[in-house]
Amino acid sequence: MVTDWIGQLNGLVWGPIMLVLILGTGFFLMLGLRLMPVLKLGYGFKMLSQGRGDEKQEGEGDISPFNALMTSLSATIGTGNIAGVATAIFLGGPGALFWMWITALVGMATKYSEAVLAVHFRETDDRGLKIGGPMYYIKNGLGPKFVWLGAAFAIFGALAGFGIGNTIQANSVADALSSKFAIPHLTTGIVIAVLVALVLLGGIKRIATVVGKLVPFMAISYVLAAMGILLMNAEQLPAAFDLIFTHAFTPAAATGGFAGAAVWAAIRFGVARGIFSNEAGLGSAPIAHASAITNSPVRQGTIAMMGTFIDTIIICSMTGLVIIISGAWTSGETGATLSSLAFESALPGFGSYVVTFGLSIFAFTTILGWSLYGERCVEYLFGSRAIIPFRVLWVLAVPLGAVAKLSFIWLVADTLNALMAIPNLIALLLLSPVVFKLTRDYFSR
Repeated sequence: MVTDWIGQLNGLVWGPIMLVLILGTGFFLMLGLRLMPVLKLGYGFKMLSQGRGDEKQEGEGDISPFNALMTSLSATIGTGNIAGVATAIFLGGPGALFWMWITALVGMATKYSEAVLAVHFRETDDRGLKIGGPMYYIKNGLGPKFVWLGAAFAIFGALAGFGIGNTIQANSVADALSSKFAIPHLTTGIVIAVLVALVLLGGIKRIATVVGKLVPFMAISYVLAAMGILLMNAEQLPAAFDLIFTHAFTPAAATGGFAGAAVWAAIRFGVARGIFSNEAGLGSAPIAHASAITNSPVRQGTIAMMGTFIDTIIICSMTGLVIIISGAWTSGETGATLSSLAFESALPGFGSYVVTFGLSIFAFTTILGWSLYGERCVEYLFGSRAIIPFRVLWVLAVPLGAVAKLSFIWLVADTLNALMAIPNLIALLLLSPVVFKLTRDYFSR
C-alpha cells in the first residue's frame, strides 16, 4: 500500500513536468547569462587551477575553492556515473547519452547560479563556520514569507541523504565486493562505517581534505582506463557516435537483449539519469560551495559549473562510450553489471576490477559528501547541537544499508531527491535577477 503510494508520487515528481522544470530553469538561466557558462569554460578551468590551497585564497571561508568543488563532486561522482549511465542506455538506447549531454550543458548554468547565490547569501554559524545553500538563499534572498520553503528543502535534504547519499551507496559497494571477492555485506558495511566515522570526526575541513585527494585520483584513473579502451577501439568510435546521434531523434530498434526504445524513452531516461548523476537543480552542491574561501560569488560559481562538466560530459561519457563500442548494451544486462561487462569485454581480466574499485571509491566519497549536506540541513532546522547526533545516526546507517534490501529505500530517496529540487528551482527563478546582475558586474570589471 505505502510502496504503491510512494511509487505513484515518484512517477509524478519525476514525470515530464519535473524534467521540463529542471531543463527549463537551466535554459532560462543559460539565456539570462548569455551563454556565459559555455563561453567561459576555459575561465572556469583557470579559476579551478588557481583555487588549490587555502593559503593562496582571498576572502572568508573554511576550505579552498578547489576542495569545495571536490566535496560537491564527491557527492555527485558515484553510482550515477557507472550504474546510472548503464541504466539510461539499457532503458533509452544509445540516444540517452545525447540527452545526458544536453542536460549537463544547461545544468552548468543551474550549478553556476546555485553556487553564486550560496556564497552571496551565506551566513556564519555559532562555530565560526561559513554555511549556506538553498535554505539560506531562500531565507536571506526571498525574505520571511518564504522561510517555510527553506525549511521544506532542509527536511527533504536531510531525509534524502540517508537514502541516496548513504544506504544506497553502501549497498552498491557491498554488492560489488560480494560478487567480485565474496566479501560478506556486513563486513563491507562495518569497514565503511569505521572509515566514515574517522573522517566525520574532523568535520568539513577533514572531509574536504580527504575527498580533495581521493576524488581526483579515482576520477583520473577511471577516465584513463576508459580512454585506453576507446583508443584500442578507435575505429569503432564514429559508429558509436552515429548510434548516439541517430537514436537521440529516432527510435532504437530491438536488437540482441535490448528491447528497443522510443525517442521519448531516450529523452526521459537521458535527462533523469543525467540529473541523478550531476545533481544540477537539486540544490545539494551549493551547500559545499558556500564553505569556500572566496571574496567573489561569481568566481566560485565558475568553479562550481565545472563540476557538471567533469561529472557528465567527461566521466559519464566515458562509461557510455565504452558500453556502446563494446556492444554490451545489447546484452540485456543493466546497471553496474552492464558497465562491468563492457569494461571486462574490452579489458579481459582487468576491466571488471576498474568498475568494482571505481564504484567502491566513488560510493565511499559520496557518503562523505552527502554527510555534509545532511549535516547542514539538520543544523538549519535544529541548530549546531544536532550535529553530533546526526553524525552518529549517519555512521550507524552505513552497515544497515549494506545488508538491507533497498528497493523501497531507493524509491523513497529518489522521490525525496525530486522534492528537494522544487523549493530550489523556485528560488533560482525568483533570484535569477541577482545572479544576472552579479555576473554582469563581475565580468564588466
